[in-house]
Amino acid sequence: MSLPATPDMPRRELLFFTGMLVLIGAGWGLTQPLGKIAVSTGHRHFGLIFWQLVIGTVAFGAVSLAQRRRLPFNRDTLRVYLVVALAGTIIPNSASYQAIAHLPSGVLSILLSLVPMLAFPMALALGLEKFAARRLLGLLAGLAGVLLLILPDASLPDAAMLAWVPLGLVAPLFYAFEGNYVARWGTAGLDPIRVLFGASLVGAIMALPLALATGQFISPLRPYGAPEWALIGSALIHVVVYAGYVWLVGRAGAVFAVQVSYVVTGFGVFWAMQILGETYSPYIWAALGIVLAGVMLVQPRRNEAVAEQAAIGENTH
Repeated sequence: MSLPATPDMPRRELLFFTGMLVLIGAGWGLTQPLGKIAVSTGHRHFGLIFWQLVIGTVAFGAVSLAQRRRLPFNRDTLRVYLVVALAGTIIPNSASYQAIAHLPSGVLSILLSLVPMLAFPMALALGLEKFAARRLLGLLAGLAGVLLLILPDASLPDAAMLAWVPLGLVAPLFYAFEGNYVARWGTAGLDPIRVLFGASLVGAIMALPLALATGQFISPLRPYGAPEWALIGSALIHVVVYAGYVWLVGRAGAVFAVQVSYVVTGFGVFWAMQILGETYSPYIWAALGIVLAGVMLVQPRRNEAVAEQAAIGENTH
């Protein structure tokens, strides 16, 4: 994966890549309301995560088979699979599935957009980035957005939902850790598809006993309703949009592709309104605007991104 040689691209390419960016973001944003539907009849997190990882294993395995690429297994790659499975799926999704059962889907989409802001202080601590006042301002904007969600009495539809906001912050926290781990310690030479294939396989093996021990296992031999199809759809969408995102980074560059975070958040709120009929208070709309502004400030500029991408490339090979 590489950045474009120049900041400009032909208009036709720009329109095409922008269209792909919107499609990827729309698909990714759709996974949030689908997750809420998946928990609507009582399915619990470990059962949902197990089947999500099984579907991911089959899908990424099919991609690897089509590419005629084997899945490496050694001490270094197993460590990568474990970290990505735990920090990228099992822990954050366990929290998200529990939180989304009690919080509006759109609110959870806003919370998930905090990943770049939570990643920034971690990257500073690891020496991956240098301090920048602009990005600190973005971090403070993210904090202000969260405070707008939780402090005003009229923000959330029900004051009892406030207790679930900290659980909604677990996922972006672990996604931020996952990203910094990869940037600092690399992926043992694995490309993104192999990383997700291995992480899905290892994660499914870990999630099965958790689902069985907690009584959360979901039998596939049952009538399929909206929750079951929502889980299958969400898992398949994740495979497609992630593969599309990796392709977009390689073709249009990381600086362009990272803008998908705005599209994902916007569509997450849009789909929740259209599919779930959610409505939001002015405080939530204000929080959305402030958080997206914070994301814009925290994202690296082109010259910063080139240097960071080069450093990541040295760490991952």
